[in-house]
Amino acid sequence: MAESGEELAEAQREHWERTYGARPGMYGERPSEPAVRAAAVFRAAGAREVLELGAGHGRDALYFARAGFDVLAADFSPAGLEQLRRGAAAQGVGGRITTAVHDVREPLPLADASVDGVFAHMLLCMALSTPEIHGLVGEVRRVLRPGGAFVYTVRHTGDAHYRAGTSRGDGIWEHGGFAVHFFPRALVDALAEGWTLREVHPFEEGELPRRLWRVTQTAPG
Repeated sequence: MAESGEELAEAQREHWERTYGARPGMYGERPSEPAVRAAAVFRAAGAREVLELGAGHGRDALYFARAGFDVLAADFSPAGLEQLRRGAAAQGVGGRITTAVHDVREPLPLADASVDGVFAHMLLCMALSTPEIHGLVGEVRRVLRPGGAFVYTVRHTGDAHYRAGTSRGDGIWEHGGFAVHFFPRALVDALAEGWTLREVHPFEEGELPRRLWRVTQTAPG
């Protein structure tokens, strides 16, 4: 029997929880390059409050806090967020970070127009269906203040792992236990409808290397 979307989502949640438990701080302490770029975008826009989706163990959330932003870090892994909280306490930025265990398939637990910027590094290209991705971006637009920036990264169909491993349908391929939704450019453009699309920047990350786009778009002002 084919695996349903809910079954795949739960399997991925369990996989990430085990991974964070077995490999604490697996991505290291240095912020990702997209987070550094996003901080510059947020700072230029005068942002103060930033939401990070898929924060994991917190290397980027901690960087945002050290840079002076108030951060809400959301992830569906309690193990990852516990590591983030310990890191925040150790770095003296615990007062700037709030964590929330949250599955992005559900509405964001925030009021309308309540944050200045949103960041998501490879969260949108996890095991999310195309309708779920559209729903999430709609939620991001809801919680962003007018003119707020959304900076996200996704692996795309030029990546070496595209069509490798097991197909889960809808552009999702599972390889090494991790399911990835590989983005065609048309999906990026569709997600920018009703926004101002500022940049689609190609870059590479990791040893494979992974091939990604860094997308910056702003909500109507």
